[in-house]
Amino acid sequence: MRKLIINADDFGLSSGVNRAVEQAWQQGILTQASLMAGGDAFDEAVEVARRNPGLQIGLHLTLVQGKPVLPPEMIPGLVAANGCFPDNPVAVGMKLFFDPTIRMQLRCEIEAQILKVKETGLPFSHIDGHLNIQMHPTVFTLLTELMPLHGITSFRITRERLFENLRLNRSRMVGKAVERAIFGSLAHYAETTFKRQEIKTAVEVKGVLNSGCMTEEYLLAVIERLQPGTTEVYFHPGCLPDAVISRRMPDYQHAEELAALLSPKVRERLQQLDIALTNYRGESKPYA
Repeated sequence: MRKLIINADDFGLSSGVNRAVEQAWQQGILTQASLMAGGDAFDEAVEVARRNPGLQIGLHLTLVQGKPVLPPEMIPGLVAANGCFPDNPVAVGMKLFFDPTIRMQLRCEIEAQILKVKETGLPFSHIDGHLNIQMHPTVFTLLTELMPLHGITSFRITRERLFENLRLNRSRMVGKAVERAIFGSLAHYAETTFKRQEIKTAVEVKGVLNSGCMTEEYLLAVIERLQPGTTEVYFHPGCLPDAVISRRMPDYQHAEELAALLSPKVRERLQQLDIALTNYRGESKPYA
């Protein structure tokens, strides 16, 4: 049987994201959301989750383009002069890999983000990452140590079939090929590691290669070609106007992604194809 996990990233980043998550959960096909522990609207997001208890919550680990949970003076090797994480993901990735002196700072910040979500009292079962930072080899190694300590049983292994994606959308062909090569090797390593642990993952993750443009048309095409097993599809929905997401992700189609999650056409096609909506806990959700 084919199952579909529908995740909203960046929960807690802004009020516009939070409103979109609640709407997509109550009126659409959303099954879970990933909290940014350092997001400006984190507390508001927690209240949204509390009044919607069926919405599964995870951690959207953030180590680039965001704010830390720990005071900047405790993690000077991870933050820029403004006290925030740097914006350049390539530079951050290189530093995390080649600078062993910041490993303890990195571990402390990751654990602080985990604890901030745990301390809300919300059921917390999965980890993914902003710009898929959870797949970085150094970060991933630390997560394999921390996840069992905190009872986290699900993880987003970022992997998506390149040629399948290009059949549906031929934009950014070179960029997609590079991303697939990088994440493909990292996914193989993660899979090998998780064989020794009881960690749930999806057979494929949609949203990697078309991040920010997961429209109704694209989603309808995706669900026609799902593999057997459980697939995760992640979105960045938002209610506009919202200055935060417009500034940070000016090219993302936030409103269109929310519309895809609310689409009657998508719900109808899921029912016709007998594709079940679920989350990483294995709970089922009605189509509407």
